[in-house]
Amino acid sequence: MLFCGFETRAQNDLNTDTIRVKVYFRQGYSTLEPSFRDNGVRLDAFTRRVAELQRDPMYRIGAFRIVTFASPEGSSIRNKRLSDTRAARIADYLRRSTSLPDSLFEVDSRGVDWLELSRMVASSDMPYRDEVLDILHNTPEWIIKGGAVVDGRKRRLGMLRGGRAWWYMYEHFFPEMRSSDAHVICRIERLPVPVMPQRDTIVVEHRDTVEIIRRDTVVLRDTVIACDSVDPISKPFYMALKTNLLYDAALIPNLGAEFYLGRRWSLGGNWMYAWWRSERRHNYWRIYGGELEIRKYFGRRAVEKALAGHHLGLYGQMFTFDFEAGGTGYMGGKPGGTLWDKMNYAVGIEYGYSLPVGRRLNLDFVLGVGYWGGEYQKYDPIDNHYLWKETRQRHWVGPTKAEVSLVWLIGRGNYNEKGGKR
Repeated sequence: MLFCGFETRAQNDLNTDTIRVKVYFRQGYSTLEPSFRDNGVRLDAFTRRVAELQRDPMYRIGAFRIVTFASPEGSSIRNKRLSDTRAARIADYLRRSTSLPDSLFEVDSRGVDWLELSRMVASSDMPYRDEVLDILHNTPEWIIKGGAVVDGRKRRLGMLRGGRAWWYMYEHFFPEMRSSDAHVICRIERLPVPVMPQRDTIVVEHRDTVEIIRRDTVVLRDTVIACDSVDPISKPFYMALKTNLLYDAALIPNLGAEFYLGRRWSLGGNWMYAWWRSERRHNYWRIYGGELEIRKYFGRRAVEKALAGHHLGLYGQMFTFDFEAGGTGYMGGKPGGTLWDKMNYAVGIEYGYSLPVGRRLNLDFVLGVGYWGGEYQKYDPIDNHYLWKETRQRHWVGPTKAEVSLVWLIGRGNYNEKGGKR
């Protein structure tokens, strides 16, 4: 069931009504997704209603006013940019869907909606409610001394009670502010039609016309299915290419990729390959294999930027090796055959932190703990031959992964903000 409400405006504008529609966005994104929170359903009903009003000789479309907001987490510059881009995406959609001239569109991009946050806090029973309201009402957004920002509203909210008040709002209020941050208001002007006054009609004389003042509610009870063709704008594509500098230092070339799935989840994989040998000295330094991992990012930095901040993950590895330096050698799996025949494997959990070091560069520090299993051979080099000594099964529980990876961020908007900006 959908509701498109008409609202009679102020006394000095009695011939104007409005219809509204809410548009929702994912956290940190400006892509208009029809499938997200029924955006397509609401927008389709809204544009159909606008089309009906365009065909009705009693009405004239006065303006489309698009008001956008953002929630407080993230930098002010990024929030304002998000708000601006969201407004532009909605305007583009409505231009395509209604064929109305650009002159009718009004855009009001406001950044962080502090007023709405104050209303949410005031109507809630959150911990430290009065202290939060005091900061919202009495602390400026920025406190500047000597030309430098020394304090501000967001910082004080974040520091209040060790951050507990901020994280309560982050969990309960910010998602709604991130989502309900776009309101499209269509102002409709009724064309004057002279009518005879009746007993049940309110008549207002206004110059030489008589207008009927009504307060209507239009209820649409049909179900509308939004298809992907409503909005051809694709979802944002964020990914990263990376190399583990620890492996590189050990002369093991490697390359990995990580793909952002949304909601701070990512899927990644990497491959390593080193096949060094020196027959004269019986030196072998050989290893190859790969890994798949899934991660969940968390913390404030992860909220502000995809593929950044703290993360926890699960990983699985498959590899083989042959290490020998003039003495006893160790070979993973059975000699010869495919990787599957020679496979060792490891599974575990990891913790890491991805630190921005450049506009499109991060350093990712990771430590993983898990189980390493598989068969391996011990052998001794004698003359020009290799003498097998024994076959063993490895059962190791402990650290199985270490990374200090250089990460290159790829994708439109997938970059780090410069430090020090307000």
